[in-house]
Amino acid sequence: MKTLTIALAALVLGFANLAVAGDAAAGKEKSAPCVACHGEDGIGTQGTYPNLKGQKEEYLVSSTKAYKDGSRSNDMMKMFVMKLTDEDIADLAAYYASL
Repeated sequence: MKTLTIALAALVLGFANLAVAGDAAAGKEKSAPCVACHGEDGIGTQGTYPNLKGQKEEYLVSSTKAYKDGSRSNDMMKMFVMKLTDEDIADLAAYYASL
C-alpha cells in the first residue's frame, strides 16, 4: 500500500510539472502587450517594471496567477492578466524563461 501511495504521488507530481510547461514560440507571439513595460527583450523599460528575462518558468506562472486571483496586487497587471488563460500564462512564462 505504501509503494502504491508513493507511486501515485510521483505520478501526480509529474503531471503537475507538465501543466507548467508552455510553448516559448507561442509565448513570444502572445507577448506584444507585455513589451511596453517589460521590453522586447524581457528587460523592464523603467526601474519600476521588473525584468522577466531569464526568470524561472514556475515563478512566472505562479506570480502571474497571483495577480489574476488577487493574492498579488497591481491594478495594471490585473487588467492584463485577467484575459489570459492558463495556457497563455504557461506560454508567456516559457518564453520569458527562455531568454
